[in-house]
Amino acid sequence: MSMLAGLAVLAGCTNDPGFTGVSGVREAQASEVLACSYVSDISMRPSLYGPVLGQEALKYARNTILAEALDSGANTVVFEQATPGADVYKLHAKAYRC
Repeated sequence: MSMLAGLAVLAGCTNDPGFTGVSGVREAQASEVLACSYVSDISMRPSLYGPVLGQEALKYARNTILAEALDSGANTVVFEQATPGADVYKLHAKAYRC
């Protein structure tokens, strides 16, 4: 079984928000949260890198940040912009209550 197939099987057997996604939190641009209340900074390093698994790990990390923001009372997240085409070794976001 390939690693990607293993991840797909694992994702189907869990309620982990990194795999399942998060509702109740939206992603926004910095200009959209000017009237919102800052809640916290959240960072996470994707656990895998590369063209295939790296994208899945990045999606997992983004969903995990959204879940952590929701748990902290936020409903909006602004992710730090990455350079297009560059490998992402750490995600950083600011959580807000709007």
